[in-house]
Amino acid sequence: MTPAGHMSLRRIRVGELLALLGAASIIVSLFEPWYEGLLGKLDAWDTFGAAVVLLIAAACAALALVVSTLTERSAALPVSLTVWSVVLGLIAVIAAVVRVLERPDHTTSLCSGAWLALAGAVAILVGSWQALRDERTTLYAPATPEARPRP
Repeated sequence: MTPAGHMSLRRIRVGELLALLGAASIIVSLFEPWYEGLLGKLDAWDTFGAAVVLLIAAACAALALVVSTLTERSAALPVSLTVWSVVLGLIAVIAAVVRVLERPDHTTSLCSGAWLALAGAVAILVGSWQALRDERTTLYAPATPEARPRP
């Protein structure tokens, strides 16, 4: 059993690693150019909108999922964060697809940032879904309730 406050890297599964990779991709994409047009290259901050907020929310949910998996002693919080990561990951995929299809301010081409954000959103969705499906019970110590005296 892991003492309170200590992390256990054995708890990280493929799903959490994929969600972490997706969150990192979205964070990096925020600083890469997304579009190119007559005004030059535009990044996520130049075209800030609801889609960018949804992508950031999905990245934060994925990061919270990984941190809770590493630090929590029970499975309750990581499982609930996994559910939220799946939901926010799906919304982020839709938002990223919209950002790829809709080009703001008369831009003419897509740059690497938009594609990286789309790949990160898909990685968060797939990784969170995989983490939700993985039911390895050996990652957490079994509950040992105290025995109560018989009446």
